[in-house]
Amino acid sequence: MDKTDDTLQSTIERAKAGNQMAFSSLLDRYWNDVYGFQLIRTKNENDAEDITIQTFSRAFDKLDTYDPSYEFKTWLITISKNLHVDLIRKRKRNVLHATDTGNNEAIKKVLDDAPTAEDQLITDQNLAKLLQNIKQLKPHYQKVINLRYFNELTYSEIAKELGEPVNNVKVKLLRAKKLLAEIIKSNR
Repeated sequence: MDKTDDTLQSTIERAKAGNQMAFSSLLDRYWNDVYGFQLIRTKNENDAEDITIQTFSRAFDKLDTYDPSYEFKTWLITISKNLHVDLIRKRKRNVLHATDTGNNEAIKKVLDDAPTAEDQLITDQNLAKLLQNIKQLKPHYQKVINLRYFNELTYSEIAKELGEPVNNVKVKLLRAKKLLAEIIKSNR
């Protein structure tokens, strides 16, 4: 094992221990590899970016399952490939479902999109609950959620606001959403 492998393994170990700098280091080191792989597969920048973000999120969540006898990059690419396959399957199911139910229901949904008074009341109540749940997050996660979904800033605008790289913002936002989902599930 050479010095680069030692450094990579120590970075992975620090990431397993929850070190944010280690996560950022792994993200910076492998982002272009995973993104480039997905860009070739999907031929769509948005899909490639979404899958790449999901890849790192899944990898960081499952970092303790990584087997050091395999290349880390290969492990990431495998996760990425599986996520792409899942996306393709999901899209096929959605297309098949849409053709099975016919267009009549889709047309009705488009025509009747004005919320009723009851819908507005439910929306307001759900928003109040959501805001309470967001307040349970750590402040840096609250901030990134607020900037993205309430201030409607782009990733690059958030990165500029926080003084962080765009890739870090994407991963931080994904983590914040996962933590928020866990809070919402636990409050049901």
